[in-house]
Amino acid sequence: MKCKILHESAGRMRVHLNCRRMTLHQADVLEYYLRSVDGVSEVSVFDRTQDAVIVYRADRAALVHALAAFSFDKAETMDLVPDHTTRELNREFEDKLSWTVIRRVISKLFFPLPVTTALAIYHSIKYIREGIEALLHGKLSVAVLDATAVTVSMVRGDFSTASSVMFMLRLGEILEDWTHKKSVADLAGAMSLNVDHVWLKTGETETLVPIGDIQAGDCVVVRIGSLIPLDGKVVSGEAMVNQASITGEPLAVRKSEGGYVYAGPVIEEGDCVGLVEKAAGSGRYDRIVHMIEESEKLKSDMEDHAAHLADRLVPYSLGATALIWLLTRNVTQALAVLMVDFSCALKLSMPIAVLSAMRESSSHHISVKGGRFLEAVAQANTIVFDKTGTLTYATPKVARIVTFGGNEESEMLRLAACLEEHYPHSIANAVVAEARDRGLTHEEYHSQVQYVVAHGISSRVDEKTVLIGSAHFVFEDEGCRVPEGEEDKFESLPPEYSHLYLCIAGELAAVICIHDPLRKEAKAAVCALHELGIDKVVMMTGDSRKTAEAVAAEVGVDAVYAEVLPEDKAAFVRSEKAAGRKVIMIGDGVNDSPALSEADAGIAISTGAAIAREIADITISSEDLFALVTLRSLSQELMARIHRNYRFIVGFNFSLIVLGVLGILPPTTSALLHNMSTLAISLKSMTNLLPESEQSSAALTDFSR
Repeated sequence: MKCKILHESAGRMRVHLNCRRMTLHQADVLEYYLRSVDGVSEVSVFDRTQDAVIVYRADRAALVHALAAFSFDKAETMDLVPDHTTRELNREFEDKLSWTVIRRVISKLFFPLPVTTALAIYHSIKYIREGIEALLHGKLSVAVLDATAVTVSMVRGDFSTASSVMFMLRLGEILEDWTHKKSVADLAGAMSLNVDHVWLKTGETETLVPIGDIQAGDCVVVRIGSLIPLDGKVVSGEAMVNQASITGEPLAVRKSEGGYVYAGPVIEEGDCVGLVEKAAGSGRYDRIVHMIEESEKLKSDMEDHAAHLADRLVPYSLGATALIWLLTRNVTQALAVLMVDFSCALKLSMPIAVLSAMRESSSHHISVKGGRFLEAVAQANTIVFDKTGTLTYATPKVARIVTFGGNEESEMLRLAACLEEHYPHSIANAVVAEARDRGLTHEEYHSQVQYVVAHGISSRVDEKTVLIGSAHFVFEDEGCRVPEGEEDKFESLPPEYSHLYLCIAGELAAVICIHDPLRKEAKAAVCALHELGIDKVVMMTGDSRKTAEAVAAEVGVDAVYAEVLPEDKAAFVRSEKAAGRKVIMIGDGVNDSPALSEADAGIAISTGAAIAREIADITISSEDLFALVTLRSLSQELMARIHRNYRFIVGFNFSLIVLGVLGILPPTTSALLHNMSTLAISLKSMTNLLPESEQSSAALTDFSR
């Protein structure tokens, strides 16, 4: 498609597409197409002007080539756009807000007084009715205050003031509704499935296929730690399913033959084969939205406090109004109290500030499920890191394979890959990748695989028990032994590597040495977190003590715990919370899930296990640990903004009340200043929290999508 470069600077380009009219869907198609281009970090598409602003760090020629090759029809076939985006929602509320303001301006400038008076009376019916209904239900809420202010103004014949008050109330309602629905949409999108491939079962064969190839009537295999990818009925197997993402209930539910399962929940124990009844894209999004709307999880403590304070102040406002009137017998002075309430600004600016922070987080590839978790991150003084896949790279490499008992290296690697490919963990991925790189294909010749969380895998091959996992699992729990005469070989295993032990029929067959390089930014990120007020950085791992201590010394953590089990991580988090500390837990594996759920804010790495992402409160898709530093800074700035807003709202509105009571400001002026301040502080709350320099540097960081 033809396009024209309107403006260009270093790393930034604005282009105009030569098309007749761009629909909202086409705008989404263009945006996600450009986001898929290598080197593009930010994209904004404006459908009304048919323009796109692109921030990029790659070769300019490659971007120009991608633009030249773009067509809506071709991009549609690439299936890049998610099932649900927020562009249509944003447009709906932008239009509502615009038309509300336009109608107000037209009525003020062009309508005669009788018409504006009639309109004010008509619009007042809604607010008066809501106030009466609140009183009939025994509630002295903000609706009563709004109804009283409107009624008193109209009784006095001050229809202009009444109309202004109702206009600002209408703006507040639109913005509040927009805030709520956008929050729900963002969270639902964050909770949507990110499943690319599934195991298709045909007869006795299991084949890894794209989820788009699955049709109703197919059978898919789902194992422990994985998301159920599609709606369907269990035809074999038994599993404990965590349905928190659907029902909100934290306890796992048993699913056996004949039971129905929905897409999205995670299998905590067991495995099963499901008969697909609904293909990808059916109804899950709506169920998520319903679940979120029934939940209070979105709100931070500060938001709750603001909402409750707004209602608690209503009796005092009404009482002060009555008192001033009794003392002065001056309706104007009494209205000075009534016309200035704290509720609108408090209830509007707080959620907008949180929503803005969540949006800003997403621009840094951080998905936050609710404001309370940003609050927890800001207040945290203990942070717990998993090692493998978190402080180290998520793609460790096989460095060496040491065989025992005369076994061949290639056969042992083939067997290990055959077992490990079923379970999503960085070390398992390393084994599978090494086998693939060596050209070792493997048939599914083993029997049912059993996964023991944080320990290893058990299966049977040729009627022999095969185990692969940690030293604790194979030697202590399962009683395996080192082949006679090879003890020295075992003792001389290189200590700088992590070790994965493969045993056959109770005897050690091979040790796979895993090199898991430390993230280059890990030490600097830990140092930055210390500077931001986190005084206790802990590393916990199931790896050997020697390996763990070497990594800990290099990173600079305050404490290290090695050879720990999942329950040990969770117990440590609980002990820290019991000591009155706020705890962040960061992990990527199935074994991290209990600790993630126990923490005040659980943070998962998006490349990790599905159950970790499901349980976590925050998901980071950036490959840079400095995303944690960004998250901490953003959260602290959010709390600072909320406190500033709170102090300003209380101080400014109290000043208006005092000036009104003293007769310095008339009620109409007080109402105008109050409403203008509410709008101003709400607009300010929508701005980015981090400085421009940090925004720019973030745009240049290499993120994974």
